[in-house]
Amino acid sequence: MASTQRSDRSPASDETVGDHTSHENNARLQDGEQEKPSDDEEKGQKDGSPQPVGFFHNGLKKVRLEVFQLWARTTLILGVFVLVVLSLYWAVLFRVEDNTSSLTVFVVDFDGRVPPFTGGTPLVGPMITQTTEKMLSAPEPHLGYETVQPSMFDNDPLAVRQAVFDWKAYAAIIIMPNATAMLQQAVDQANTTYDPLGACQVIYVAARDQDSYNNYILPQINALETQITSKFGQMWTKMVMQNTSIPRENLQQVPQALSPAIGFSTFNLRPFRPAVITPAVTIGLIYLIILSFFSFSFYLPIHMKFLTPEGHPPMRFPSFIIWRWCATVAAYFFLSLSYSLISLAFQIPFNNHSAPTTEVANNPEPYGKGTFVVYWMINYVGMIALGLACENVAMVIGQPWTAMWLIFWVITNVSTSFYSLDLAPKWYYWGYAWPLHNIVEASRSTLFQLHSRIGLNFGVLFVWVFINTALFPVCCYTLRWKMQKEKQKSQ
Repeated sequence: MASTQRSDRSPASDETVGDHTSHENNARLQDGEQEKPSDDEEKGQKDGSPQPVGFFHNGLKKVRLEVFQLWARTTLILGVFVLVVLSLYWAVLFRVEDNTSSLTVFVVDFDGRVPPFTGGTPLVGPMITQTTEKMLSAPEPHLGYETVQPSMFDNDPLAVRQAVFDWKAYAAIIIMPNATAMLQQAVDQANTTYDPLGACQVIYVAARDQDSYNNYILPQINALETQITSKFGQMWTKMVMQNTSIPRENLQQVPQALSPAIGFSTFNLRPFRPAVITPAVTIGLIYLIILSFFSFSFYLPIHMKFLTPEGHPPMRFPSFIIWRWCATVAAYFFLSLSYSLISLAFQIPFNNHSAPTTEVANNPEPYGKGTFVVYWMINYVGMIALGLACENVAMVIGQPWTAMWLIFWVITNVSTSFYSLDLAPKWYYWGYAWPLHNIVEASRSTLFQLHSRIGLNFGVLFVWVFINTALFPVCCYTLRWKMQKEKQKSQ
């Protein structure tokens, strides 16, 4: 009986419980509740954080507007930055064709003006000077040909070479004193040893700026040589053939006296070679800037250990500033050595002897075996000048704006160092005071024994060092103030 009663009550009880559960579930569904919350919701319910929502959720309306404004402002800033700063690089070459005339080429006519070759009627010299002077009035881009009297060089052709070596001109065309006399003697006396290339000389120093020479100077000079030899050859041949006093047998023995009659001997006093030297004076120096820039982010966390009291008292801030400056300059000492050793490892010449300034020589070096040390010191002082500026700016403007500073620093230095400022608009003359311009100039004069202004170059670099050293404590205090301000915000 008891068993029967329990059996009768059990279905009713189950039905009651089932109805109760069903009513609860229906109530939850009617209230918009989910039967099984998602994993993110369960996590949010556990830690009390807001639940993730979609991009167009009403709860994100305010932050969406804020993000759009920040995105638009950042894009505008970057766009204006690109237009302004990158334009500095494009603009340096904008007026090259118009400024080609600033590349001075001396035209010095010694023909018939120096004893014992005076007395005759010179033909070669006047014809060349007339041609170059006529080119100055041509509408096409042309070099800055300048006719200079031999007396300005004490009637010495070697003095013209010295002037080119001393950067008083990019090149020189010399008409030798015996140009016409030797040509006339060749046809009159059948001088079979006559060499047309002895009539004129072209002098230049390619290591001064190999790109300007290869792209602008030498192509125009080569075209001028072709024009002159062709024009003079026609004139001279006509004169000789009309002169019946010259035996035809003589002309048969010295055909070179008729064609080409005259020519140009080329003297590149300092060739730009070997090719591996190119990075040392051009594109490789960009990495010197980048290396000095990134040293800030590598070394700052190390230096900050002195200010973080983790089992030790913090260092006084003035002492910290002195330590940071000394450690930074010491790091540049070793980093510049590593950079310089790359050139040594790839066998750039550093042990050659010096050579006379008026003779052609490959990689002569004014400091002999000490050339590498001088080259290293150029990179070292240059790295301090470049690096301390990066340190100061990075401490003041902070992330992410330091990336924009790096772009600005690289572009302004490269555009005023790897391209001739004589071809750039005059506005770029501030580049003569920029660090990399002086590093490049000092490096070239050291590796090729060019006209040296290394004292001026080091002087400019040390000015940068002194200015940035004076600003260094101010920037350090600015960085500390910014860090304290951020710490207060986080609290």
